[in-house]
Amino acid sequence: MRQIILDTETTGLEVSDGNRIIEIGCVELLNRQLTGNNLHLYINPERDSEEGALRVHGLTTEFLSDKPKFAQIAEDFLAYVQDAEVIIHNAAFDTRFLDHELQLLGREPFRAHVTGVIDSLALAKEQFPGKRNSLDALCDRFGIDNSSRTLHGALLDAELLADVYISLTRGQESLMMETGQGDEGTGSGMVQIDLSGIQLPVLRASAHELEAHAAMLQVIDKASGEKTIWKKISIDLQAG
Repeated sequence: MRQIILDTETTGLEVSDGNRIIEIGCVELLNRQLTGNNLHLYINPERDSEEGALRVHGLTTEFLSDKPKFAQIAEDFLAYVQDAEVIIHNAAFDTRFLDHELQLLGREPFRAHVTGVIDSLALAKEQFPGKRNSLDALCDRFGIDNSSRTLHGALLDAELLADVYISLTRGQESLMMETGQGDEGTGSGMVQIDLSGIQLPVLRASAHELEAHAAMLQVIDKASGEKTIWKKISIDLQAG
């Protein structure tokens, strides 16, 4: 399975204000493994960045003035993402800008060129409802080093998002791990170790932990207006 982690930087927040894409960063995953076949493009938007956006990405008009326009990189970009599953954090924002750039060239929308788009922000909200789910917050939550992210950059953010996405979707991985040592004759340099036979210890919750858990469920239930799914199931079971 080929997946592309994608991020963009733009001159501002709204397409309707004439804002354009100025940077695209893509990281390739094959079967959930980083390949190093990344794509990084700077783009001349033919306009200045809004002040707020410039503070975020730091890409000045002067720096971008000698970079290719989107029309000049469109074919290479589309060839790179063709038929891949694309993961984007807050996908609606990036796809809106990509659709706009493609529309200016008379091309089909972005989703027509890929097999699908996954919004990692939506995945994070499902796993961590009510919590901060920005890229920085998720890096902190999963212990991913983002200390070099003093400014937003499309490639750096895509690389961080790749680590975040793998952490968010750990349950999709099989119980196999790879080591760096393999048979020389295979040419792969990798050995798969089956972990499925390992017996994991079962740690029972203490009475204090069960009490704390019940108290937390009550807090969550109250915050949701007493509409939590486990409460509904419990009521249905009692009624049945």
